[in-house]
Amino acid sequence: MREIRREGGGRRPISCSPSVLLLPMLSSGLNMFIGTYTAIVTPFKNGALDEAALERLVKLQVKAGVDGIVPVGTTGESPTVNCEEHIRIIALAVKFAAGKVKVLAGTGANATREAIELTQSAEKTGADGSLQVAPYYNKPSQEGLFQHFRAIARATKLPIVLYSIPGRCGVEIGVETVRLLAAECKNIIGIKEAGGSCDRVSQLRAAMGPKFTILSGDDSLTLPFMAVGAQGVISVASNVIPREVAQMVNAFACGDTRKAAQLHAKCYPVFKDLFIETNPVPVKAALAMMGLIEEEYRLPLVRMSEVNRAKLKATLKACGIFK
Repeated sequence: MREIRREGGGRRPISCSPSVLLLPMLSSGLNMFIGTYTAIVTPFKNGALDEAALERLVKLQVKAGVDGIVPVGTTGESPTVNCEEHIRIIALAVKFAAGKVKVLAGTGANATREAIELTQSAEKTGADGSLQVAPYYNKPSQEGLFQHFRAIARATKLPIVLYSIPGRCGVEIGVETVRLLAAECKNIIGIKEAGGSCDRVSQLRAAMGPKFTILSGDDSLTLPFMAVGAQGVISVASNVIPREVAQMVNAFACGDTRKAAQLHAKCYPVFKDLFIETNPVPVKAALAMMGLIEEEYRLPLVRMSEVNRAKLKATLKACGIFK
C-alpha cells in the first residue's frame, strides 16, 4: 500500500492507482473537488453556534480521510443562520480544516445580490470554492438561472460547483444551461447532482466532457452515479460514517468495485434512515446519540418523532456505529 500526500501535509492510504475515470480530473487545475465531501452540520448550543463542537466535527472529518467539507449547505441549516453567522461558520471551517481538506462553502441564495455578497465574503475567509444552489421558491426560468449563476461567477475568483436539487428548489438546472455556463464562466467547474437520476448524470457527462466535476448529492446513489460518470459525493452520511463513505468512494475510483459494493451494502441502512425525516434532523440526532453535539435545531425544524428516533438508533447500533 502506498500513500498520497494531501495539501497541508496530511496523508491518505490508497491501494491502487486512480481509475481512468478520475485521471482527467487530477490533471485539471480548477477541477479539484472530487472524492468525498461532507455536508457538515451546524451544531448549536443554547441557541448559538457551538464553535467547540464544530471544531470537534471538522477535526474528526480530517482524521477520517474525507477530501473536503461543505459548511452551511442545507445540512448546515443555512436557511436559519443570519449573514454574520453564515460567514463565521465558513471562517471557522477554514480555520479548523487548516488546509488539510478542502472547504467548499455553501454561499447560494435565491437573491443574486445576496449570493454574490456571501460568496465574496467566503472568498475573503480563504474558502477553496463555492457551492451554489439553484434559487429556491422564486423558480426562475433557465435564462434566469443562467444570468444568476453567471453574475455570481463574474464576481468571484473562487471555483463554483452548481447544485441542482429540484425537490427542494422547484427548478432543475438544465443540462444545456450547465453547458452554457461552463463554456462562458471558466470558474464554474462542477455540479452537485441531487435529482435522483442516473440518466441525468449520463446526460451531464456526455454534454460536459471528462473535465467537468459531477458529484452525487444522494448517499444511496453514489455508486450508481459514479458508474455513469460522477467522481464522488457531497455526503450527509459521512457526518456519521466518514471513513466508510470515503473508503467506498475511493474503492470505486480505484476500480475495486467489489469492495465499493460491499461498503455500500454495509452503509445502505444508514444512508436510508438518515432521511427518515427531513434532513438534517436525523443526522443531527445521530451525532447527538454519538455524543458529538447537542441535539438542537432552529425552528421550523424540530426533534424527530420517538418512533423514528428508535428506528434510527436501532439502525446505527446494527451497523456498529455505537453499542
